[in-house]
Amino acid sequence: MLEQLLIFTRGGLILWTCNELSKALRGSPIDTLIRSCLLEERSGAASYNYDAPGASYTLKWTFHNDLGLVFVAVYQRILHLLYVDDLLSMVKQEFSEIYDPKRTRYDDFDDIFQQLKKETEARAEEMKKSNQLGKPVNNNNLGRKQGQVQNGTADGGNKKKSGGESGNDGADGDKLKGRPLENGNLKNSHVGKGEVPAMVNGNGKENGAFDVNKLQKLRSKAGKKTESVANKVPKEEPKKKITKKNRVWDDSPKESKLDFTDPVSENGEQNITVVAADQGESMMDKEEIVSSDSESEEEEEENTGKASNVDAKKKGWFSSMFKSIAGKANLEKSDLEPALKALKDRLMTKNVAEEIAEKLCESVAASLEGKRLASFTRVSSTVQAAMEDALVRILTPKRSIDIMRDVHAAKEQGKPYVVVFVGVNGVGKSTNLAKVAYWLQQHNVNVMMAACDTFRSGAVEQLRTHARRLQIPIFEKGYEKDPAIVAKEAIQEASRNGSDVVLVDTAGRMQDNEPLMRALSKLVYVNSPDLILFVGEALVGNDAVDQLSKFNQKLGDLSPSPDPRLIDGILLTKFDTIDDKVGAALSMVYISGAPVMFVGCGQSYTDLKKLNVKSIVKTLLK
Repeated sequence: MLEQLLIFTRGGLILWTCNELSKALRGSPIDTLIRSCLLEERSGAASYNYDAPGASYTLKWTFHNDLGLVFVAVYQRILHLLYVDDLLSMVKQEFSEIYDPKRTRYDDFDDIFQQLKKETEARAEEMKKSNQLGKPVNNNNLGRKQGQVQNGTADGGNKKKSGGESGNDGADGDKLKGRPLENGNLKNSHVGKGEVPAMVNGNGKENGAFDVNKLQKLRSKAGKKTESVANKVPKEEPKKKITKKNRVWDDSPKESKLDFTDPVSENGEQNITVVAADQGESMMDKEEIVSSDSESEEEEEENTGKASNVDAKKKGWFSSMFKSIAGKANLEKSDLEPALKALKDRLMTKNVAEEIAEKLCESVAASLEGKRLASFTRVSSTVQAAMEDALVRILTPKRSIDIMRDVHAAKEQGKPYVVVFVGVNGVGKSTNLAKVAYWLQQHNVNVMMAACDTFRSGAVEQLRTHARRLQIPIFEKGYEKDPAIVAKEAIQEASRNGSDVVLVDTAGRMQDNEPLMRALSKLVYVNSPDLILFVGEALVGNDAVDQLSKFNQKLGDLSPSPDPRLIDGILLTKFDTIDDKVGAALSMVYISGAPVMFVGCGQSYTDLKKLNVKSIVKTLLK
């Protein structure tokens, strides 16, 4: 049964709800739909599932884009109501006829809704009955009938069998030679090697499909021809095996220094001149200057001018001018498809995952379908403007990402602020952890590193080198230790020595490696970090969706907590190597909902900056 049906504006004003369906919904399915689906440009999906304690709902919706209305139906997921889509479209059509922007109450719509609901339910019942009547005959009975027909035709229409024939069903292979097969093709005959059995019909005559004598003659002729051809062809001499010649080395090779490690004294202590790495101000504190939109506007004008010239040649000057002045009544899906296909291809060339690009185009189509096209505007420019708004909405963080404020809040509570860096192998977790540590140092924050990558050889030494250059304390326990226990002891040590922030380095792991993912889930559960940063490459394309979705899935599934922690933010690395292929940022944010908090753009400690949303959107649509 339908639980609720609401009509509200895009601004959030509820215009009508059905009084008979006004049951108290468990949880807040409508708010969750708006927050996690409609605002996140996932409105192109067919439905949305909401799980609440004691209830599971399915929500379906439709838009009236010209009037700015949203129609949402809520029902129990277990019911699988067939008439909901039809009911929503009919309610949309009827309500749009009586809608007045100045009215806020529509109590008179209750009777209309009840009539529409009865019609759609009756139609759904009729469809059920027609589907049941049109069901195919049982396959078992059909198979039996076909077997009977085959047996009848094979026996020449005689249904009676002799007693000897009917009693040999369980006989072995030797006895089967003297009895007929089920299809009646063989009767008291033995087939020799290389012979083909003749088909026998019900009258006992051969069908003539195969003549054994003719077949043997043809085989003998073919054998003679192949022998004569084989005799004429000369035999090829076997090729000699070419052996690889040994490499001749120079008599006196040049000596080169291969050991670049730091010198060690006789006592085993390293003779290192520690120099604090002061490379200037971090790029995080510098405002990035984005070029004005005048150049892009000029380019767009040139492109639109070229496109309009082509259209004018194809359709004629008067018709194109008339359409641009008068505008189109309502945009249809067929009008949007060419522009959306071009946008999808453009996004995919910028390294956006194909699945994400397709969902974005579906969402933009859902928001524009039925909308009136203004005068002197083209469909492509309207679609591009809608896509730009959607991209800005997706990439703009939904919550505060001010780490410095959170660090000071944790300091007032007398505990260190814990950041855990996670990600796949080789993306640059340790290097970018050092960049974050340098940025925090610039703001007079006491930082401590925790070497919890006890899996990869050289990981502890790598982090120790960064700590020595930045003059930051490091907590380490070596290799083959439980990273969750190492992180816990590091946090306790930070509380004792007064460190404000603990940066936890973890081992790189693929998203399908369950033992390492289980260890990561344990680390997060035991230590409850304040921030979980996923470190991902800006070079990655379609794999970004798989990485982030499976990291979140594993963190949730393998955690013993009923409310598991998921990824809070993203750190994009190697951003200086991708030119205009910036689509990984969009793919990662869209699939996880987590904001991009840092962007690594170089190899020095200062090469860390914030994500500029406007420049990313401009690059994606360029």
